[in-house]
Amino acid sequence: MDKHSLSRTGRGRACRIVWIPKYRRKVLYGETRREVGEIPRALAERMDGVEMAEGSACPGHIHICLRIAPKLSAGDVIGKLKGKSAIIPHERHPEWRRAAGRERTLRARGCCVSAVGLNGSVIRRCIRNQEDGSRIE
Repeated sequence: MDKHSLSRTGRGRACRIVWIPKYRRKVLYGETRREVGEIPRALAERMDGVEMAEGSACPGHIHICLRIAPKLSAGDVIGKLKGKSAIIPHERHPEWRRAAGRERTLRARGCCVSAVGLNGSVIRRCIRNQEDGSRIE
């Protein structure tokens, strides 16, 4: 039995996760984009039972593919990744906190999660729905 199996469950599931910056802030460019993209990878390496297969920080969204052990909840893993990966950049860049007021958020609420195999149009629709939900009115 390998480390990703339980007695009655085979390999862990692979999930594709997409989330956007809150209010579509223009922070995911250049060196910042590289830094913000490396944070979820470092957090996933520290979590037991989570492996990051691939990931990218695009200017408009963050896209990662995780392998999650069967004993873990995908929602809990994603919550920890999103929460910590939003706080760490604000600690490294205090000027972001001044620009955003007291908020220490970087990510919009919600994310698109699916088993691997989801097509591109569904992912784009999820990103658009997130964008509509995070607009200031």
